[in-house]
Amino acid sequence: MKLNADLNQRVVIETEAQPWIDSPMPGVQRRMLDRDGDEIARATTLVRFAPGSHFSAHSHGGGEELFVLDGIFSDETGDYGPGSYLRNPVGSRHTPHSDRGCTILVKLWQMHPDDQQTVAIATAQTHWVPGLVTGLEVMPLHNYGTENVALVKWAPGTIFQPHKHWGGEEIFVLSGTFKDEHGTYPKGTWLRNPPGSVHTPSSTEGCIIYVKTGHLGQNRPTEFSNLKPVHQAS
Repeated sequence: MKLNADLNQRVVIETEAQPWIDSPMPGVQRRMLDRDGDEIARATTLVRFAPGSHFSAHSHGGGEELFVLDGIFSDETGDYGPGSYLRNPVGSRHTPHSDRGCTILVKLWQMHPDDQQTVAIATAQTHWVPGLVTGLEVMPLHNYGTENVALVKWAPGTIFQPHKHWGGEEIFVLSGTFKDEHGTYPKGTWLRNPPGSVHTPSSTEGCIIYVKTGHLGQNRPTEFSNLKPVHQAS
């Protein structure tokens, strides 16, 4: 399956207008944002666990990165509430479930195999640091090589300078409304700006966004046919 698989193309999806689609596991639904592969895939997905649902134990051959949007996500390592940012490196294994139900943003097969850091950050209890312009605050979450992941908080009326994303950029709007010269993006919007793209971002009403930069076009799985099928939470 190929869905928005050309990483050189700009994509904008208002996810809250998209239908939920059943996954192979009962009680787990998803909204696919991009995908290159079938049940084993380079993928970015919103995943919704009904209360009491679970995935079978599985390994992440290409790593897993996730952000808890609502509810409580759980596995053998703990319980993770809204705002939790997790990274499970290449080769890691777990059995995810949710007793209360939850919604998560998940990225699979997008990690460098040498990036073996396990990450678990409760962003609701983490301090913000000043950004590059007045009205901007940043919460760094992870970096490896050219890849950088952060939350960015925009005060109402904040405007950032025009800039180019040499390694591309992905944004998920967590709250408020984000803008640039190409459009206006409410809560739940997922954007992918390809390598070399230029924009001038701003926010009239204020917003918080999840941002990942410098990673597009790298670390793609090259062959799925030689991999053992495993269940994935996507």
